[in-house]
Amino acid sequence: MATSTSRRRHRDTLRKGELREKAILDTAESLLADPGPDAMTVEDIARGAGISRGSLYFYFGSKNEVLTALVARTLEQLRSTALVPTADTDLPPREAIALAVQGTESMWREHGSVMRTAVEYSALVPEIGDLWTEAIATSRDALTLILVRAGLPDGPAPTDAPALAQSLCWMTERTFYRTIVESPDQLPTTARTCTEIWHRVIPDSNT
Repeated sequence: MATSTSRRRHRDTLRKGELREKAILDTAESLLADPGPDAMTVEDIARGAGISRGSLYFYFGSKNEVLTALVARTLEQLRSTALVPTADTDLPPREAIALAVQGTESMWREHGSVMRTAVEYSALVPEIGDLWTEAIATSRDALTLILVRAGLPDGPAPTDAPALAQSLCWMTERTFYRTIVESPDQLPTTARTCTEIWHRVIPDSNT
């Protein structure tokens, strides 16, 4: 039977491991801005996290595994923040959509280097591609429910809520991506434009 001392040591070891993994991911995110995902190396990440290269391999097998974990962490934050308004059925549809787009803008502003890497590495690292596609699908499903609540049909037609949500989610993703690449200071403008486009598919009687 484990003693209280051994259990405490186990918790301390777990906590230390979690902190080290966080340091690795935080360092990787900072390096995405400079020198960038292609130029950054495992050695760079380990040095920034204050550990040896060998220690880093205890947590991640490669640079791509670090990037995959970083994308997963960021997209989990996206789901737990930007999509929260979509689950509030007391919010009018237009307000729920506006808040969701604002939350998405915030994620691109605060974690733009990770979001950009997720887009650009989706075709290079299958695991990142799967995470990104899943995130878009989650957003699509949540926003489909809002469009249905706003009065759009929940059917298979190209003008029904599911098809519109699918296209608009990918439009939003691509628009924010181009903005972060070309002119990050225009993110608020992009958010307003995307919100307006979403609002225009909602019948006028629904606010």
